[in-house]
Amino acid sequence: MQRKAVVLYSSGLDSTTCMAIAAAEGFIPHAISFSYGQRHSFELSVARSNAKRIGAAEHLVVDFDLRLMGGSALTADIDVPKDGVGNDIPVTYVPARNTIFLSFALGWAEVLGASDIYIGVNALDYSGYPDCRPEYIESFEKMANLATRAGVEGTVPFKIHAPLINMTKADIIRRGVELGVDYALTHSCYDPTPKGLSCGLCDSCRLRLKGFAEAGLSDPLRYKVLNSRFTA
Repeated sequence: MQRKAVVLYSSGLDSTTCMAIAAAEGFIPHAISFSYGQRHSFELSVARSNAKRIGAAEHLVVDFDLRLMGGSALTADIDVPKDGVGNDIPVTYVPARNTIFLSFALGWAEVLGASDIYIGVNALDYSGYPDCRPEYIESFEKMANLATRAGVEGTVPFKIHAPLINMTKADIIRRGVELGVDYALTHSCYDPTPKGLSCGLCDSCRLRLKGFAEAGLSDPLRYKVLNSRFTA
């Protein structure tokens, strides 16, 4: 009998690949997305349209507003950087976002009777967010098994799966292609146009385009600006 898994799903390249991996590993994916006041809310329309098309048995959208706290270019009146990926934690970091997301996923997993949660964090080709590191995932998993009835009483402990964490973006894309992921059904941009056209210059777009270029493949999405470094 197939087991259920909760998959954090933003409609982005990583989370979509992560959902395909969960299915390939024998789980029935239950996708969870978040409407948190993000400026790139176009991702939610893509998620709503495509979650079940890419394999989710169920799709839950959790609605709350991190604009009340601000502190990020994704939730406050701060410009999204367009000058390349740097070495410092960028202003697109949303305070405690993955902790909040994983907490919702953990609660839903407990209700579903699922002990497995998938998250598409990556510690190689990423923007330097502290909540994308292996030690963070390990710590949250430990907390999940200490702080829930299912974790304390259950015979199967909670497992936080982060299958992309040590992969390059190119390797993630190659793996997704092997699993039949249609990347035309994804969206990654932090600052899209009102009609959802990706900017091509934010960190997320740059990392995505770099990954496709290094994988020797063409990104099926359209961009407002295309960087010749990644398209030549």
